Amino acid sequence: MTELWVERTGVRRYTGRSSRGAEVLVGSESVEGVFTPGELLKIALAACSGMASDHPLRRRLGEDYRATVRVAGAADREQERYPHIDEVLELDLSSLDPQERARLLTVVERAVDQVCTVGRTLKSGTEVTFEVKDVGRQ
Repeated sequence: MTELWVERTGVRRYTGRSSRGAEVLVGSESVEGVFTPGELLKIALAACSGMASDHPLRRRLGEDYRATVRVAGAADREQERYPHIDEVLELDLSSLDPQERARLLTVVERAVDQVCTVGRTLKSGTEVTFEVKDVGRQ
């Protein structure tokens, strides 16, 4: 299993890391060149939907099809949560007739609903545990 962690690199600034060597810069909205945690959540959702739809789209539109998944959702600052997130998958479907288009959209929506782990988690909710561990005394 891939290990994930963040390390503090400054005031409200962290670097997210994985045991596979990936890095992402995370910080508050006032810090240039970083993603906020909420932005990463939305990007994870968009990437998951894109990846879940890749197989049926590649099969129908070809290996080099272009896709953009736009994602947005304003935070409710009173509750400190995102009550609604919108995703839009942008594709060129001009080569398909109306029946083919409708069939492909059904397959894509089903694929995203069935295999996008991030979307399924957000829709169903999940239990999160948090613990503070004193590592100063070993």
